[in-house]
Amino acid sequence: MKSPVVMSTAAATVVVLSLSLAGCSGSDSGSTTTLEFQTAIGSDSALFHALEAAAEEFTEQNPEIKIDVIPRASSYESDMKVRLAANDVPDILGTHGWSLARYSDFLEPLQAQPWNDDVNPALDDAMRGEGGEIYALPIVTAVAGMVVNYDVLDSVGATADDLTTWAGFTQVAQKVADAGIRPIVVGGKEGYPGNIADWMLAGYYDDASLEQLKGGTWVGQPYEDMLGQVAQWSEDELFNEDYSSATSDDMARALADAGAAFAFTGNGHITAALRYNPEANLGYIPVPTLEGGEPFLIGGEDVAYGTARDGENLTESIKFLDFLAEPDRISELASAHGDAPSLLTADVDLAGPIASSYQKYVVDSATVLKPYFDRVYLPNGMWSTLVTTTDAVITGQQQAADATTQVATEFATLSAQSN
Repeated sequence: MKSPVVMSTAAATVVVLSLSLAGCSGSDSGSTTTLEFQTAIGSDSALFHALEAAAEEFTEQNPEIKIDVIPRASSYESDMKVRLAANDVPDILGTHGWSLARYSDFLEPLQAQPWNDDVNPALDDAMRGEGGEIYALPIVTAVAGMVVNYDVLDSVGATADDLTTWAGFTQVAQKVADAGIRPIVVGGKEGYPGNIADWMLAGYYDDASLEQLKGGTWVGQPYEDMLGQVAQWSEDELFNEDYSSATSDDMARALADAGAAFAFTGNGHITAALRYNPEANLGYIPVPTLEGGEPFLIGGEDVAYGTARDGENLTESIKFLDFLAEPDRISELASAHGDAPSLLTADVDLAGPIASSYQKYVVDSATVLKPYFDRVYLPNGMWSTLVTTTDAVITGQQQAADATTQVATEFATLSAQSN
């Protein structure tokens, strides 16, 4: 089936990934060119192995071009800033949601490539410049929601229909807590508090306020209201007890073992949880919203790859990207990641609970897809502020109003830098 993702009027842009930056840009050795391929994907993921296999197949067909396939490491973002400042851009790099807003000055425009017209239009506002330029081949379109363990919901007599608003969500979460399970699992050690803000904020801001943010004018009350709700959940002990030390892996294990009902995260945690417990009854649902609003999915540019502008190995790099863009290969890569392909020529090939959720909320219901909030409405660099302020409220180090003031200061500073 094809991917009929519906987009809100604003565009989507991630949750920030980190990747290793070992090695230098591609070098020639005799008649062989070696391309540095920064995948932005962890070495233990199915997608990384699929990319390795694709690179090997490409080299079999093009023995004069070798691909150095490099997994991510935690130092990616800071190291990339240093490399870009030195004009040391990898031959091919994962843009982790920022191909246009952060990396476009360093990437070769790719709209002349044969796959350009097949890019899912849901990505246009996030990935295209004003003249239709696109700076990366999108592999995966993120389509996510609130991850749920349906068995935990069943145990307290709740269903997804009870979770359309934050008031309803809170009532169900309290029932779960009363049953002895901390309902919301968050990896506080690894930046996942930022997901809470990113997932919730689109439902707190109206269209007029969103336009003000895009224009560089801070609107703070919706942010404070969102953090106020988070603070109440923390006060009511609805987050996992090991919040401060919890990792991404701990989140997956809690979902797998019915040790939590909910997670603000993408579908990768569903895939990871099923490795621990293949029988776990998981899925995702639309993100709840305020009374009077409509629940929504969240997503946008996820896995995408650009190439160094005027790079030494530009011809070879584009040839590899075009190889990855072949419909069957895009479908295979997206399936390995557990999400929808970004080219409309590729079939959606999902399995298990992710397929069920996609069918119900994307294909059958055409639920609106809203963007990762920080990538569209906040200036570049504010992801870390989402993480720190949400974390400070959860841990009781700041009140919602004080944390919002901190966000306002960062917004003004970073907006000025981007102008």
